[in-house]
Order: sequence, then C-alpha cells, then structure tokens
Amino acid sequence: MKDAHGRVIDYLRISLTDRCNFRCIYCMPEDGVCQLAHDQILRIEEIEQLVAVAASIGIKSIRLTGGEPLVRKGVVDLVRSITSTPGIENVSMTTNGVLLPAMADELKQAGLSRVNISLDTLDPEQFREITRVGKLEDTLAGIDAALAAGFDPVKVNAVTVRRLDQDFLAFAKLSLERPLHVRFIEYMPVGTSSGADGCGWGKEDVIPSEELFAIINERAVSEGLPELQAAGKNQPIGWGPARYFEFPGAQGTVGFISPLSRHFCSECNRLRLTADGKVRPCLFSDTEYDVREALRTGGETAVREVLYEALGAKPDEHHDKVGTERNMSQIGG
Repeated sequence: MKDAHGRVIDYLRISLTDRCNFRCIYCMPEDGVCQLAHDQILRIEEIEQLVAVAASIGIKSIRLTGGEPLVRKGVVDLVRSITSTPGIENVSMTTNGVLLPAMADELKQAGLSRVNISLDTLDPEQFREITRVGKLEDTLAGIDAALAAGFDPVKVNAVTVRRLDQDFLAFAKLSLERPLHVRFIEYMPVGTSSGADGCGWGKEDVIPSEELFAIINERAVSEGLPELQAAGKNQPIGWGPARYFEFPGAQGTVGFISPLSRHFCSECNRLRLTADGKVRPCLFSDTEYDVREALRTGGETAVREVLYEALGAKPDEHHDKVGTERNMSQIGG
C-alpha cells in the first residue's frame, strides 16, 4: 500500500483513549482534557474491525497508544485479538509504565511484541513537575516489570527539552548494564501554539540530535567512558526512524529520533487513528478523516474508502509546522 509520494504505508498507530493517569505538562492541561463521551470513543470491537480492514490492504504493524493505553478497559483482550488478525505481524505499545507491574505478564502472554516506556527525567522532583502527579519509582518499576516479563526490546523514550536541563548521560548509561534501548526524541511543538497545553515550551526548546550526541560524548569522556559508536548486533527490532549507537560492551543502545532537525518524512510509513475514530495522515496535520461513522453505518467497504482517502492525503513532509489544533494526548503521539 503506497501513498501519493510512493512511500509504503504499513504501520498504524491507534490511540485507545484520551485518558491518562499522568498530567504531563506538554501533553494535557493540569485538570486533564475534556473527556470524550462513551459513544464518541471507538468500541473495542470497532477497533478490531478496523484493524482487520487495515491489515487486508497492507497494514502489518500496530502500535497502541493513549493517553495511557493501559487505562483502557479490555486492553489485554484487544491485544490478543489484534495479534491473531491475519496480516498483522507486530503489535507494540507506548506506555508510561505505571500499570506494567500488574499487567506485563498478561500482555506478554496475549502476544504484545514489545513496549516503549515514556520517561523524560531521572530526577524525582523534576519527574513530579513534568507529570504533575507521577512518581519516578512507579515508572522505573514498570521498566523492571517489562524486562522481567521477557519483552525484547524494551525501549525508553525521553523527550529532550532545552530548558529542563536533563541529565542525558545518566539516561544513556541505563543501556550499560541492562538490555534497555534509550531513545532521545526531539521535542515536537504539537498542540495549540497559544500555550494552552500549560508548558509554554516552543521551538527554541528543541535540542537538535547532533548537538545532543556531542553533549553525551563530551560528558561520557569526562567520566572516563568511551564515546558512542554505531550500534552493531544490539540494534533493536523496530520499524521506526531512530538511529542507534552504543557504548562498547553495553547490553543496550542509545537512539536518536530527529523529527525536526533531520526529519524522516521521506521514509514515513504510518497513519494515525485517534481514540474518537479520526484517521490522521500526519502527526503535524490537522486534516482528519472520520472512520468512526464508516464503522457504524457503512461497513467494511466504507472503512476501506476512508483509509485510502487518508492515505492519499499524506503530505510530502511536515514543512516545520508548529502547533496543532489537538494536543498530544488527543492525537496519540
């Protein structure tokens, strides 16, 4: 399945819910988003139906996101259903990790391929500041639970923000003793440009990946560590745009995702589905196509037509767009 620019599209990100047990300052307001009514959210069986149609036209990989996907009732059964859908080869999840100690084993048994755990700081006080309600130890316990359940790879996603002054080397060193794959993601100014998301960050807070790479190596050398080198056999399985490196002898890797400074639009392979049933051709685009109505009134043919319409609308690139009408929690990342 190719878009109008010749890119193969085989990856669908599905937001299961707009709800979350955190209130991250770059993702949603302190009081949370105005929650969607029950009938506005896609039902589990509707998601299953859409995945079946998407698989029939070439989607092979599914990532479940939120909000926080693990707060969605029935998520384990949904994972089990999607993994058994003909044509689907991989099902992964992005989570804040808090509920993994209670659910990791079930998710693994249901067929979840791998997990990405969002973690933007290793400082407990800063973690509380960013998440407003979270505890660092809860997310760290989630990482432990993912490893104990046998997920491979386990990736840790850290959004890099200049004004936060994060300890990037401390993050990178997580890869030394355990098979963790730390990925640094350039902050993306998604959401209303007026700052309604509550953080006040802007494009000036983007740390280009090349600059970050140099910072990590400089600090590593100052502590007697070798510099990062191109990753070899440790490079994790995945279908995303990260470039991977490793410290010699490390069990894991350090990755860099550069949506702004070194954007990968020419290699984009994805569509996005919001929790309320809108297909978005691009994270930075406010153009959406209503598949919920097609699921409820039109059947399989109508769903396929919506997916093809969204596919045809994928832009060539995001053209450095800043700000979107929806915040990150409403899009699914």
